[in-house]
Amino acid sequence: MEEQGQAVGTAGVDAVEQSAVSADDLLQLVTFGVGDEEFAVPILSVQEINRMMEITRVPQSPPFVEGVINLRGKIIPVVDLREKFGLSRNEQTKDHRIIVVEVQNRVIGFTVDRVSEVLRIAKDVVDTAPAMVTGIDTDYVEGVGKLEDRLLILLSLERLFAVEELAAMDDVLE
Repeated sequence: MEEQGQAVGTAGVDAVEQSAVSADDLLQLVTFGVGDEEFAVPILSVQEINRMMEITRVPQSPPFVEGVINLRGKIIPVVDLREKFGLSRNEQTKDHRIIVVEVQNRVIGFTVDRVSEVLRIAKDVVDTAPAMVTGIDTDYVEGVGKLEDRLLILLSLERLFAVEELAAMDDVLE
């Protein structure tokens, strides 16, 4: 990932026990905020995190597609997660970021209000999602991590960007 200065922590793993926890029992995640909630995606899905840049609107694109960016010569669709989650838009701040991920062999960016940290959590602190999580569609939720001081909503990128939506984004690029 390109962005510098991100904190790396281990949550849900006792410092004394950390050496006893195998790498197979840990999830490595990038955490970020959208609205008042904190979300996470697997770090291996994240190609890079970029500061906000000019996003070019594309006429007749789906409402959740904010537009496209030119990232080192490659045109990438950018999804507004606030729109996707049914939240109102807010003013961009210096903390807004574009997280670039690969989903089903497609490179997609999505905007978030802030990126928090890269962390490792034990798989056993993650529960399946309850029927209703923070007002977002639970179809997108892989699970909920119960950390000492907060809950972390783990998103499924494959479900967040369904096949039909990926096809709609492909149409934007044509």
